[in-house]
Amino acid sequence: MEQIKNRSLIGFMCEPSETSLAVTNPATGELVGHIPTQSREEIEAAVERAYAAQKLWQKQTAKARAAVLRRWYQLMMDNQQDLGRLMTLEQGKPLKESMGEVAYGASFIEWFAEEAKRSYGETIPAPMGDRRIATIKQPVGVAAAITPWNFPIAMITRKAAPALAAGCSFIAKPANQTPLSALASAELAYQAGIPRDLLILVVNPSSRMIGEIFCTHPKIRKLSFTGSTQVGRLLLEQCAQDVKRTSMELGGNAPFIVFDDADLDKAVEGAIASKFRNAGQTCVCANRFYVHDNVYDAFVDKFATAVKTLKIGNGLEEGVAIGPVIEEKAKDNILQLIEQAKQQGASVACGDHPQPGLFVEPTVLTEVTQDMAIVSEEIFGPVAPVIRFRSDEELVQMANDTIYGLASYFYSRDIGRIWKVAEALEYGMVGINEGIISTEVAPFGGVKQSGIGREGAKQGIDEYLDIKYLCFGGLE
Repeated sequence: MEQIKNRSLIGFMCEPSETSLAVTNPATGELVGHIPTQSREEIEAAVERAYAAQKLWQKQTAKARAAVLRRWYQLMMDNQQDLGRLMTLEQGKPLKESMGEVAYGASFIEWFAEEAKRSYGETIPAPMGDRRIATIKQPVGVAAAITPWNFPIAMITRKAAPALAAGCSFIAKPANQTPLSALASAELAYQAGIPRDLLILVVNPSSRMIGEIFCTHPKIRKLSFTGSTQVGRLLLEQCAQDVKRTSMELGGNAPFIVFDDADLDKAVEGAIASKFRNAGQTCVCANRFYVHDNVYDAFVDKFATAVKTLKIGNGLEEGVAIGPVIEEKAKDNILQLIEQAKQQGASVACGDHPQPGLFVEPTVLTEVTQDMAIVSEEIFGPVAPVIRFRSDEELVQMANDTIYGLASYFYSRDIGRIWKVAEALEYGMVGINEGIISTEVAPFGGVKQSGIGREGAKQGIDEYLDIKYLCFGGLE
């Protein structure tokens, strides 16, 4: 850890013990360090402390909360290099991407620091002369979150920042594979003046146990989860017992569509950005490529040529574009999907060569058909299956043929087609002639079984606020 200049960012690390959690580098298999874990009793006690801290935090003015969040944002940016290196060590993504995620994660803190002062209520014309009607917004209370390993900083800040801005306390479980950068970000929050009992991160090998506490503890009134649809369903079922507020950002199966009037060079550029960042391990990554028959061969040729230039390796090495996948199980699943597609008739345009360790070579598959498993399942790896289509109607039907509805992308220069297809796609987000759509200023979220609620934008803070209706009577 000699690469981390700000030693306070790793001050939470400990010596190995029976209760500590080991964190390893997926690129090398080397031990990064150990962190302490918390028992059930300790986590339940943390919830009680968060409950008490929230009552005090709620009394702070929105302007005061905003000032503290602004200091946290600045500390994140001041430590961008160290946070990025820490993320690459534990998660594997290229350093350039890690640095970008730090800035992206910090942007939510900056955004919601500003939104804290804009959680307006309203006055409503009353139906009777002796009444006045108004609404105010109040924090839901203690908010809990469970976050994934693929964006270990951004998925914490995208939830913690609006919760704290709204006046909630926040307790979260970062992924066991990647807790270090999340804990380091929390340390910066404490340095900024956020009370330790107001923002709490807990770690335990049993994700199921923490999930049960978060879903059933009576003093937790809100749960935000980013992860698989399968786990999201279980959490929703448990939260239903207490009728908790929930936000769910679940699985995706994003189509990337290239129409015959598209700028193919721009489409290839967008496809590379959308598919291969973080080695294909994002919920909004392009998962299946639909290309019009008239430009299919030309697109595949340009796409495969670009993919061949992507360098695989340790994310700390210069020029690396593709890091490792997160674990052996993930690699096995990716390779199994490739092999199954080949057996069903798909061809390899590039890639699919054996790689050591947890690396998977960026791969483009052609002559893929809609009925293959690689089309219906979330790949979560650097593999691009390319499917032909011949009409807009056929395309929309195939693109919507999934239980998921998170992100989608298409390239076209026909304004009429752009509006029709954008409206017809059953997805919460649509990238039009653009492969990267995530930003703190826009509402992030899906439809169908891809989730509930929105993160970012002005909608993001509303997920942590209750609307209270005030009726003033007897005003004669």
